[in-house]
Amino acid sequence: MKNKRISGFSKLSKMGKIRWTVETFFNDPEEVINELMSYWHSDEKEQKILDGFSENTISNFPLPYGVAPNFKINDKFYVVPMVIEESSVVAAASSAAKFWADRGGFTCRVLGTTKIGQLHFKWAGNILQLNSVWDELEEKLLDDAADITKNMEKRGGGVREIKILDFSHELENYYQLRVEFETCDSMGANFINSVLESFGTSLQEFCMNQSTFSVEEKDVEIIMAILSNYTPKCLVRAEVSCKLSELGKFPNNMGPEEFAMRFHDAIRIAHIDSYRATTHNKGIFNGIDAVVLATGNDFRAIEAGGHTYAARSGQYRSLSNCTIENGVFRFWMDIPLALGTVGGLTSLHPLAKKSLELLENPSATELMQIIAATGLAQNFAAIRSLVTTGIQQGHMKMHLQNIYNSLNANEEEIKRLDHIFGSKTVSFSAVREALDKIRNNKKIPK
Repeated sequence: MKNKRISGFSKLSKMGKIRWTVETFFNDPEEVINELMSYWHSDEKEQKILDGFSENTISNFPLPYGVAPNFKINDKFYVVPMVIEESSVVAAASSAAKFWADRGGFTCRVLGTTKIGQLHFKWAGNILQLNSVWDELEEKLLDDAADITKNMEKRGGGVREIKILDFSHELENYYQLRVEFETCDSMGANFINSVLESFGTSLQEFCMNQSTFSVEEKDVEIIMAILSNYTPKCLVRAEVSCKLSELGKFPNNMGPEEFAMRFHDAIRIAHIDSYRATTHNKGIFNGIDAVVLATGNDFRAIEAGGHTYAARSGQYRSLSNCTIENGVFRFWMDIPLALGTVGGLTSLHPLAKKSLELLENPSATELMQIIAATGLAQNFAAIRSLVTTGIQQGHMKMHLQNIYNSLNANEEEIKRLDHIFGSKTVSFSAVREALDKIRNNKKIPK
């Protein structure tokens, strides 16, 4: 039996890591090595950049890079880059974009760009004591961090507000500095964390040098200093609207009034029921995550903040909203999006750079609006399908193609299978059985 435990793996060369991995876990190591290496970037310099993004890298993991045209956002047209492996997402976003481009497009505006950092600490004193010397403490915090903040301040950013919060009723001696930041076109994680760590050192020094503090009160235990991915003040709104009569007609001879009411009810259900809201919001993030990935931003942070925002009332609810008033259909969404267009992967990943170029090098606030509009478009397309034809009809073409590929069907076989299944809801086993009969020249029942 092969030993599956190893010491010093991270110190091995890249090829050493590959060899140990495949020789330990695969029956045909050389074939697997060749396959892994086939996904390496042909440019050695570019591959070195990719390797530097993470640890213990042995290959690259390709994902489809698509584009969704016809996005009219604030009277400007965009072709939106999307990285996603799920069928129908790009097609759905493109369809919704075209639908709303003919009805005025998406209207978006940024409601705020403030990001949050937290210094968590334990202190044996009373919050009133810190409040009494707050002006002096705040001055020290900002002065000591000046070398870190000066460049950001030149760009119009920096620390906006610092608050002391008392959580000692929840956890003994636990307090927090909650800090608001403006980070301009950068996502700002490293900047925020560096400032917070500086604040931690300054807070300890300040308390230690307070002559009026007792021995216990001079001691500050820094638990952690870290940004928060919940950014309810870094918020963007995306919306579409038109007269009911301008919605047009829908499948199954559904008129605009019936469609609007069914759509409205579907959104309302996602506000009432958390089970539905979860899938509903997942569809929104199908669009959002795809653009976040394509532009080299952190989709995990975006998701975490978005889902927390969806639960801000105490119950997890839909992120999107719909009203029908005075003959006007309105569909909109407010969502926190902490993004960057400079620094990090946005300037290092070769395709992230191309994505931003495709979007005509937007500012962070413009990118917030583009991504919010894409999420809303995706949500519209999904709900439109659900309340008219059902979700499976749109998925079936791509689903069938994936089945055909997994069964290695050739072009002639695919034509015959398409004739059999069309847009029907089918299973993998049904397609495989039909293909087996085609290959064995057997009669296939209708």
